[in-house]
Amino acid sequence: MGDLLVAAFGAGGRRSEGPGVGPEPEANPREADAREAEALRLWWLLWSGCPGIGWQRLQALQASHGSLERAWAAPPAELQAQLGLGSAASAQVEAYRQHWGDAPIPSPIDGPTRRRLAVSRTLVPPDAGFPEAARALERPPLRLHWQGNGSLWRPLRRRQAIAVVGTRRPSPHGLSIARALGAALAEAGWPVVSGLAEGIDAAVHQGCLGRGGRPVAVLGTHLGRVYPRHHGALQEEVARSGLLVSEQEPGTPVRPGHFAQRNRLQVALAQALVVVECPVNSGALHSAELAWRQSLPLWVVPGDAGKPSALGSNRLLAGGASVLLDPADLIRSLGPGPLAQRRDAPRPDGKPAAGPGTHGLLEALGAGASLEQLCSRLGQGPSQVTRELLGLELSGQIRAEPGLWWRPC
Repeated sequence: MGDLLVAAFGAGGRRSEGPGVGPEPEANPREADAREAEALRLWWLLWSGCPGIGWQRLQALQASHGSLERAWAAPPAELQAQLGLGSAASAQVEAYRQHWGDAPIPSPIDGPTRRRLAVSRTLVPPDAGFPEAARALERPPLRLHWQGNGSLWRPLRRRQAIAVVGTRRPSPHGLSIARALGAALAEAGWPVVSGLAEGIDAAVHQGCLGRGGRPVAVLGTHLGRVYPRHHGALQEEVARSGLLVSEQEPGTPVRPGHFAQRNRLQVALAQALVVVECPVNSGALHSAELAWRQSLPLWVVPGDAGKPSALGSNRLLAGGASVLLDPADLIRSLGPGPLAQRRDAPRPDGKPAAGPGTHGLLEALGAGASLEQLCSRLGQGPSQVTRELLGLELSGQIRAEPGLWWRPC
């Protein structure tokens, strides 16, 4: 994804010019950058709405022409060859281009163009607010449609959320634990990511809502579809208090593969995954596999060895996942979430609170964290947190890993 965007924009975020052509002088560089960013966003929205154009073909267009704008002007035969289109697919692309015309996005961009092309409450990969981990996926979402509390995108961009997944047919124990996890995470200030499916997903959302938390539901359907149907009230409540997210376009039919796609997005928005209960053939196991690949902390609630609903999750424990016996243990490991009151908030006497200290830093570190995550959790600057980290590292309590990441020893 990085190569795709860097090809369109230079290191400073501005579109690359051809050889020997310099950028036009601008009175206000910020305004120029904003116009360039808007143009790239609109060209992405335009091309991603074309029938038969998915992620790989968008990459091919970018690589062949240097920008999606130049690709729009390419002859039909050239596009057909570059994209490997059959005659029927090629005809669909041409019909789409003809519908929009030869110059669908003028420069400068005018109001009518914005009204025709701009999609509200939608993030696309060129947007600065698009989650980096989602952008780095093998097949990133072309668009992320959302509804609800947009301020939650800030912690989600930083993966400051916890995903909780499990079976659609849990035991009473699994349901109880899921609700307790949702409540505990909400009280600790963590956005809770799940899929709004039957069973564990619904229970963790309900637990989070019951404590005034911020649930994040990643849907396998488009935003206008409630699935399962009896979750209408729950989906509305999540939208009011938290966030609904979907990469499916409005009107898209429900397909089983969309729920597998949802799993990868749930993991991309979270810094850790909890599996409550799942059988051997479960989407939750797919999420766990994705978390393992990304070296994310993985906790699993042990289940009754005699129940099929827990066979898959119990096997994760046998494979080395961390045992989670009590939601309080998870909170102690994670520390305060991004929605918790900052530790540097002023005291009643107007003075700033004390620094994190060794215990506070270890609590915030949990099973592992980056410098950025620690600064956010503790409400402290990088220089202060780095000094504390160095002391813990020298004392053998933590170890540093590549990428400004630390784990307890």
